[in-house]
Amino acid sequence: MTTLSARTSLFSRRTFRQGAISALGSVKIKLLLSCCIVLTLFAFASRAASFMGWKQHHAAHFGRSSHPRNGYTLLINTWKRNDLLKRSISHYSSCPGLVSIHIVWSEPDPPSDSLNKFLNHVIRLNSKNGRRIELKYDINEEDSLNNRFKEIKNLKTDALFSIDDDVIFPCRSMELAFSVWQSAPDTMVGFVPRVHWVEKLKGEGEKFIYGGWWSVWWTGTYSMVLSKAAFFHKKYLSMYTYQMPASIREYTSKNRNCEDIAMSFLVANATGAPPVWVTGKIFEIGSTGISSLGGHNEKRTECVNRFVAEYGHMPLVSTSMKVVDSRSSWFW
Repeated sequence: MTTLSARTSLFSRRTFRQGAISALGSVKIKLLLSCCIVLTLFAFASRAASFMGWKQHHAAHFGRSSHPRNGYTLLINTWKRNDLLKRSISHYSSCPGLVSIHIVWSEPDPPSDSLNKFLNHVIRLNSKNGRRIELKYDINEEDSLNNRFKEIKNLKTDALFSIDDDVIFPCRSMELAFSVWQSAPDTMVGFVPRVHWVEKLKGEGEKFIYGGWWSVWWTGTYSMVLSKAAFFHKKYLSMYTYQMPASIREYTSKNRNCEDIAMSFLVANATGAPPVWVTGKIFEIGSTGISSLGGHNEKRTECVNRFVAEYGHMPLVSTSMKVVDSRSSWFW
């Protein structure tokens, strides 16, 4: 019995040791496979970026370059909300890619001395390492939504970031969107996507429908990025003012709506390409705007169909591509 017990114990120890060795080998194989998968994904991502023709731009590039066209101009629209304007410029003037600030001013009274003094003080505080940010007011006698896209002479940068005074995006998101725009400078690159789709009418004909954020979320596609937060080339200001059908400018001014859709139509008609949506956190610091009013989507739908009629075709192009900052993602 003693001999049988000893043999059984020895067999058990051998079985356990063999099992442990087998388990250890299995773990090593899994680790090796995991490393291979990670390396494969990294190589694929690098090749994909090269295949798409996107250039890589490092954030530190802004600090090294002194050429103004490597930065961007903030084109900020405001209306009797000096408190929001102060908060917005206090934030954006700290973004490393910012070269110039142009405030679209359409109020009956000129900017006050106290406002101008405050903004210049904030800009000086944020202008570090020899960087000097230009501040200018683009004064308009007439109050019109088209003012935000009037041509501006002697801009220091090719890139414009059009923004409303009541929304703020982190500088990190701004830099990412700017680097994307540098890879495709003829298109619009923005943070607020919208979509359109076609509705077949009874009999013949069709109608275009404007869809807000929930339509983008539901369909997974978009065809516009709103100019309340978007990069585009400065040449589109001239095209909006002098080449876009005058009837569209008249319509937006009269109805006080849809100048952002008009800009999306203009860029899409010029490029034949979709915009690019960059995901980013949006901080709304103001009260609700016209989008919260009743019948907003219906009015925007009317704009879309009116603009299609003016162009003679639908220039907007739908896409499902979006840019995500992998540094903020837990897995990619």
